[in-house]
Order: sequence, then C-alpha cells, then structure tokens
Amino acid sequence: MAKRQAPSENSVKQVMTKKRAPLGNITNQKRIPNPSSDLAHFSNKSAKLKLAPTQPVCLNASVVKPSLIQNKVPCQHYQSNTKAPSPSKSDDETVSMDETMSTCDSFKSPQVEYIDNDQVSAVVSIERKALSNLYITQNPETLGKYCSRDVLSDLKNDKDQIVNIDNNNADPQLCATFACDIYQHLRASEAKKRPAVDFMERVQKDVNSSMRGILVDWLVEVSEEYRLVPETLYLTVNYIDRYLSGNVISRQRLQLLGVACMMIAAKYEEICAPQVEEFCYITDNTYLKDEVLDMESTVLNYLKFEMTAPTTKCFLRRFVRAAHGVHEAPLMQLECMANYIAELSLLEYTMLSYSPSLVAASAIFLAKYILDPTRRPWNSTLQHYTQYKALELRGCVKDLQRLCSNAHASTLPAVREKYSQHKYKFVAKKFCPSIIPQEFFNNS
Repeated sequence: MAKRQAPSENSVKQVMTKKRAPLGNITNQKRIPNPSSDLAHFSNKSAKLKLAPTQPVCLNASVVKPSLIQNKVPCQHYQSNTKAPSPSKSDDETVSMDETMSTCDSFKSPQVEYIDNDQVSAVVSIERKALSNLYITQNPETLGKYCSRDVLSDLKNDKDQIVNIDNNNADPQLCATFACDIYQHLRASEAKKRPAVDFMERVQKDVNSSMRGILVDWLVEVSEEYRLVPETLYLTVNYIDRYLSGNVISRQRLQLLGVACMMIAAKYEEICAPQVEEFCYITDNTYLKDEVLDMESTVLNYLKFEMTAPTTKCFLRRFVRAAHGVHEAPLMQLECMANYIAELSLLEYTMLSYSPSLVAASAIFLAKYILDPTRRPWNSTLQHYTQYKALELRGCVKDLQRLCSNAHASTLPAVREKYSQHKYKFVAKKFCPSIIPQEFFNNS
C-alpha cells in the first residue's frame, strides 16, 4: 500500500482530487442519475487543491493514556474541551513522553548497591516490594490453551495437523514470541469498543441504515484518493458507529460526522494525515473549518479519547497467515479477497451484530471457498488460531455471501470498484457461488 507523501518544504504540490457533491441532503433513496439531485453520482469534474505544508497531527500525550499511543512521529496536539493535567510547559515547547510519564517514588528501584548471592532474604524482600507496588501476580494463569507453545491444541489428528505460524523468530515484525498473547488480548477487548447493534432503531430519528451506507461508501472513495491505510477506514467506521450509538444527529450533519471521524482516525494511524482544509474541500466546502474542528472535539470527548479499537482488519492479518499455512492459493490473492469481503461488511448496518473477529474469520472462510470451491475451507489450524468452529461461522458467512453476490447490483459501488483494480488482483470480478455445501460447516 502506497503511503501519502508530505509536500516538500520548498514547493507545495498540486493534487488533483475528484470534487464531490455534498451529502447534506442524504436520503435513503436509491441513486438515480439526475444532475439536479444532490444524491446523483459524484461529479467527474476535477479541481486543483492547494495543500498547505503537511504537519502530522496526533493525540496529545498528556491527555491520552500511554498505552493508546503507538510509535508515531512527534506531532501536534489535539485541541479539545476535555481538561486534563498537563506539564508546566509553554505552548511552544515540545513535551516529551518522558516528562509526561514520570514515575512516582514508590516505583523507584531500592537503593541497594550490591547483593551477594548468599543474601537471599534481601532478594526476597525486594521481590515482594516490587510485586506489591506493581500489582503483579506471582503465578499468572494463561487463559485457555490459545497461547500454549508446547501443545498447540487438542484438535490434532493424523489427517489434519495444526501448522505453527509463530515459529519465525527471525522477523521482529511478526512478534512471534508474544503474538498469540496480543490476539488473545484483542479478543478479550473487542467487546468493549463495539457500537450498539440497534442504535438506528433506538437512538437515531432522522437518519437510517441506508444513509449510513451511502456515507461509508463515500468514505471508501475518500480513503482511496488520499491513499489512506486500511486501518484508517476501519477505525473511521468504528468511531462513527460508536458516536451514533449514543448521540442523535441530523442527516445534514451526518457527512460532517464522517469527515471528522476520518480526520481523527488519520491522525491516529497515518504518518502524514490530511489537514482539516482538505476535509473541508472534499465536502465541496459544505462545512467550515471551525465546524469540522468542533465536531472533532465533540467526538473525542464522547469517546473519552479511547482511539484504540480492535477492528476486523486487526484480526485479518493473523487469520490470513493461518489460512495461507495450509492453502496453495497465492497469499496476495487470498488476502485481497478477504479484505474485499471484509470491506463490503462495513457498508451493511446489520453486520454490526457480528464481532470483528467473527467477521474476519468468516471472510477467510468465504475467500477460500471462492478461490477453490472444491476444497473444504476450514481446518484445524484456522479453528485453533481463530477460536471459531466452522459451524459458528455459518450465519456470518451466509450474510457475507449475500453481500458478494449482490455487489454488482448494489447502489454502493465504491468497494467493488476499488477491488476491481489490478493492484487488488481483480478479486471483485471473481464469481461468488450462491450455494455453500452444508458439509463444509461440519466441525469434523
């Protein structure tokens, strides 16, 4: 995936972007080619957009929990209404992480210059003090057998051996040593950052699921034009749904919520995030800069600056590696197909009833079946690493299959057009069978 490049200091680049009509009058009607309608297909006219020198923006280290901050470049702070304690520095000075994360006296190392091997009592005393201050359990218990290194699973048999995908310790990016612990934590925390599954019926009065689908379809085009990473799109939809789960919004401000959430996600994920002026431009200047910033502040305060959320994309990386360990299809083709199916689920409001990990596992199941309908898609390796049996995926797989089958007739074409390109191996043009044999869902 190509990254957006920051403009040089000496010259400001001119970027050609597709100018869109505002979504202020968004409705649940199907898109009819009508030049006078605001819901007609977006205009093909191009306009030159002058980009200001890009200044990467990310979360304020003094406001956000340190655990939520990933390895990002030093960047500008969020401006929000939330009052949080900040170091006594001037606004022009850069506050380092070391200054904002100063430890208290109780966590300082004991003042012991040297301990002999015979002084066991002193060592025991220091260990007790450390365990007491840090609240560390002396005998931590591993949840289940998901992270077991000695015995992968009880599912082993002579016919279907489980492939160990965490045996590559040479590549530090794979985090083979503690990868299973990371995904075990993601599975435990995904329920905490999920939106409500019935907010359209229970909370919203002026918007419905069709309007939400049109907004997400438009955001897919925006992410493609600005070459945003996939994680930004998934986080954007997550922020939108979480905000709509507890706040009533009018259809005239739904697009404003969308661009504000995408700007937040871009600041969190991107190396070089688009500036607020660019988000104003892509809405055809329907909203002013101050309106976008105010909505950004409102969303951040409602979400309590909890920007980290396990999305379907997080689990897809792990599950694709597990699927490729026993599959003969090219890794790129399988990954693109799974990503295509997963992004189709973003458009559908009813898919919120499934957890992100379940959607990711079901996307792998369906992707493998589409690429090779003659082979059983599920196996012991996938069951072990996804922690889902084939029968548990049946409902979600059927819904995803329906989305793939109806994608060509859908009024939301952005995802299909995106994955009809060469760089995505034309996976959107592949035929999706309408029937999946029932025996493929048998756990055996």
